Amino acid sequence: MGMMMRAMEMLFGDGRNLIQNTAEVFRVNAEDEAARRVVLQQAALEQFGAEFAQPRKGVFDRMVDGLNRLPRPGLALGTLALFIGAMVDPAWFAARMEGIALVPEPLWWLLGVIVSFYFGARHQAKGQEFQTRVLRDLSMRSGAVPPEENAALSDWQAQGALAGR
Repeated sequence: MGMMMRAMEMLFGDGRNLIQNTAEVFRVNAEDEAARRVVLQQAALEQFGAEFAQPRKGVFDRMVDGLNRLPRPGLALGTLALFIGAMVDPAWFAARMEGIALVPEPLWWLLGVIVSFYFGARHQAKGQEFQTRVLRDLSMRSGAVPPEENAALSDWQAQGALAGR
């Protein structure tokens, strides 16, 4: 009986579960993973809510934001309209596609660059804004000193400016 107790204590004793700990090396603990997902989803929802909680400054800002939201739905709806047009009036669609076929290749490259830069720049700007906000929120929650109040960082930046970097 003593030997079995020692074996059971070795496997499950002193607050540890050797089998569970060994299994977690090969497979993620489902409960812990679910808890991490919930925390991540809550943070994403909080961030999403905070983005729309901030009031816009004026009519111009609201108008520009509205215009910035038009190209993607416009492209999607325009593409669907072309499909519908092709089914409803194939001759009309063929005439439009002949016109597109006459567009020179450099103009297609230019269009690709413009669209790529528009969406790429917007994606980068929104991503950097999101990261800045998340880092600021995390530093506030953890009690870290914000960068603008960090004396050591300010001194280091001043030395870099003085050294001509």
